[in-house]
Amino acid sequence: MRVVVAMDKFRGTATAHEAVAAVGHAVWELGHDVDEAPMSDGGEGLLDVLGGANRTTMVIGPLGEPVEAPWRLERRTAVIEMARASGLALVGGPEGNDPMQASTIGTGQLIDRALEQGARSIVVGLGGSATTDGGLGAIQALRSPSRLQAVDVAVACDVRTAFIDAASVFAPQKGAGPAEVSMLTARLQALAERYAEDYGVDVRELESAGAAGGLAGGLAALGARLVGGFQLVAEHLDLEERIAGADLVVTGEGHLDAQSFDGKVVGGVCQLAAAAGRRVIVIVGGADSAGAAELPLAVELVSLVDRFGAERAHRETRTCLTAAATHALTGTR
Repeated sequence: MRVVVAMDKFRGTATAHEAVAAVGHAVWELGHDVDEAPMSDGGEGLLDVLGGANRTTMVIGPLGEPVEAPWRLERRTAVIEMARASGLALVGGPEGNDPMQASTIGTGQLIDRALEQGARSIVVGLGGSATTDGGLGAIQALRSPSRLQAVDVAVACDVRTAFIDAASVFAPQKGAGPAEVSMLTARLQALAERYAEDYGVDVRELESAGAAGGLAGGLAALGARLVGGFQLVAEHLDLEERIAGADLVVTGEGHLDAQSFDGKVVGGVCQLAAAAGRRVIVIVGGADSAGAAELPLAVELVSLVDRFGAERAHRETRTCLTAAATHALTGTR
């Protein structure tokens, strides 16, 4: 049997590569052929999935501190993961963040460096941001914003949130209270009007413009394309073709919920597998009832928390993934 293993990260416990390797080991031990495809929906982990870093640049972090940010440049294509320069993890999570001051300037500096080093196409992965600045910091960091129109910029989005809604939907996760959410929403509204006046683009009309606190909209105002992160990665990895050549597909992520089927890895892989008529096993850290209800009836769901308990699932994620895959595959045969 040929098995495609297309997993997303298990945030905080296993990268996509580690998750895929753990499941792939079980597949190999059982004597099957394994095709490993570490995945990302455009958020954290995109850089590793698209080849890993081969450059580092010192930039200004979300709250003004210096950050050494990794990125990639190969064959005049740059891959930038905004979380590496402007991410919430860089400030210690929501408790250490200042949601009103957090800026995307570091991400803009990485884009500027990529242009300086001759990039002709740039992929910017969004997700894990500390910011709700509408991309203003990134725009201000570009020494010549018009240069962005001379290259192809694909902004990989993992949500479809509108520009103005970025504050109400995501700012509370970044440490913002109700009053700050209100102020940030007003600031985004003013920025949208400014972008329309300065660049002739009404970011309020663009799906996904609110990704990464509106960074997607800011870059779109300068001519960037907003694309689904999962679709971008799937095309890069020829995932549709690989699934069509498989007998079984295994996918998964750290937590399954309703959002897992809105441009995310699990939902996207399930759709490709269904189109090819391939059976799917979904292995997740945990799942809520809404997420489980979204799965097609033919899909087998395995929860590490249910099988091994929350503490062990978190402490020994890779070991649990291998054991869960072994059990699921043995039952499938």
